[in-house]
Amino acid sequence: MTTQRTRTGIEIAAERPEVLGDGPIGLLTNFTGTTPDLGRGIDALLAAGAPVTALFGPEHGLNGSVQAGETEANSHDAVTGLPIVETYLQDGPALDELISRSGVETIVFDMQDLGVRYYTYIWSLYDCLRSAARVGVRFVVLDRPNPLGGAVLEGPGLGEDGFRSFVGRADIHQRHGLTAGELARLFNARDLAAAGLSAQLEVVTMTGWDPGRDFDGTGLPWVPPSPNMPTLDTAYAFTGTGIFEGTNVSEGRGTTRPFEIIGAPYIDGRLAQRLRDMRLPGVLFRDVWFSPTFHKYARETVRGVQLHLVDRSAFEPVATGLAMLDAIVDLYPEHFAFLEPGQRTESGERGYAIDRLWGSAVLRQAADAGAPVSGLNPGQRRTAELYGDDVLLYQRSS
Repeated sequence: MTTQRTRTGIEIAAERPEVLGDGPIGLLTNFTGTTPDLGRGIDALLAAGAPVTALFGPEHGLNGSVQAGETEANSHDAVTGLPIVETYLQDGPALDELISRSGVETIVFDMQDLGVRYYTYIWSLYDCLRSAARVGVRFVVLDRPNPLGGAVLEGPGLGEDGFRSFVGRADIHQRHGLTAGELARLFNARDLAAAGLSAQLEVVTMTGWDPGRDFDGTGLPWVPPSPNMPTLDTAYAFTGTGIFEGTNVSEGRGTTRPFEIIGAPYIDGRLAQRLRDMRLPGVLFRDVWFSPTFHKYARETVRGVQLHLVDRSAFEPVATGLAMLDAIVDLYPEHFAFLEPGQRTESGERGYAIDRLWGSAVLRQAADAGAPVSGLNPGQRRTAELYGDDVLLYQRSS
């Protein structure tokens, strides 16, 4: 079967730059903002005559040269000489001031999201969208596919305000099933409106995107959205195993397969056998030894498991991550622990990291009480059942 290649918002804007307006533009982008031939969207817009006068950088920086919780120190783009306004961890009045001083009349967002609530690019979008509404600047999203597809969502939403952070500013599901443009519409209609704000929002939509298929169905090349997201399989695994960032289990940072490999010094061969016995759909488990080059247990030899995705359509990442957590808690109760407040401080947040990732304290409290956490998973739902035409931009099958 021939798949129609998806045409992203950046392609369309480069052909018709007038959709961006004729005033000065601040481009909120990074190394994922590419054209289909893997050129930079920055250069494509400038070549088309778009008046880009500043670049706004997120986590990992404009060039993606730094790890999680960091941004680059560059003040100007080495290629174009454009000034870089670092927005990472800036919000409220401080971000308003940065945007106002930049002199832009429109902020254009072009980054590749991952489809998972605790992936931070969408929260840069959220913060800048709110600031744009406050200071009276237009906001345009150049839309891109949700790599996990847009048909289903999975996992919990975000709990009360006390658990909102830069890995979850607003209430969306762990696997949210929306594109960046759809998220912007949701945030504007629901969250900004609740605060008495309304952004001048426009979305340059894609053509040829089928929400029922994942990134492999787009015909586009995969650009790792961050240093620890090398493949599409990694993205699927991260949707469930990202919760291990809030524990004393290594999530595989410092290996060639982060989030597909997890482990700890106290884990033995029983974990792989337990998980194989569960026969979880779409995934196989392999007993592995590894030595991370950085992050948790750097340069120590630890043991754990590697997830091998064999059927993405059957794989349920959130359910799988919780089953893995249940197995580890049950097998190693004297060794497993959630990171205490202050042990993971890359984003400057307070409280338990696991609570921010899960969106509430429910998971941590259940595990501490000896209750299975797998029962907390609300399961998969159809995206179209939750969102209406004021949010959705692409046709979902019923």
